[in-house]
This record gives sequence, structure tokens and C-alpha cells, in this order.
Amino acid sequence: MKAGCIASTAAELVSGDRDRQHGQKRDNFERIATLWNGYLQIRRDPEAPLDPVDVGHLMVLMKLARTQSGSYNLDDHLDMVGYASCAGEIASEPFTPIA
Repeated sequence: MKAGCIASTAAELVSGDRDRQHGQKRDNFERIATLWNGYLQIRRDPEAPLDPVDVGHLMVLMKLARTQSGSYNLDDHLDMVGYASCAGEIASEPFTPIA
């Protein structure tokens, strides 16, 4: 797929009926920011850089925020389980920093 086609498809998605499914963009992003800020404050080591497990947790919170606006979307719940499962798998592996 060409870049222009990707860009036009993205434009259609963000200006289409997503508000009905996910709620207003600003409201949705504010909910996500609120949850992420809370998470960043309560982490075991708030000063440490984010790691892959944190990313999984933050993605769960993003999906959780989406459940609070717009219409019901099973995908939000499935994605929460998927992100939590990935975070759990990563957390159980020995940590090897990227060189």
C-alpha cells in the first residue's frame, strides 16, 4: 500500500464514526492521560524509564479509558486481556536491555 493511500485511509478513520464508538477525541484522550498519569505516579519506581511491561499496562489503561465513552465495543475488552497477557509474559522473562 502506498503512503498516500495509508494517509487517506487514516484520515477517513479519524474523521469518520469513531466518535460514536470511542467518544469525543478530546474526552477520550483526557481519560487516557488521567489514567496514565496516575499509573506513572504509583509505579514501583516512578523515576525509572518505562519498560516493556509498563507499555503493556499503559495500553490496558488506554483500552479501559475507551470503555468509559462512546458505545460498547467488545474489542476494547479483548485488547485489555491481550495487552495484560503480553505484559505478564514479558514480566516473567529475564530482562535483557536493548543494546
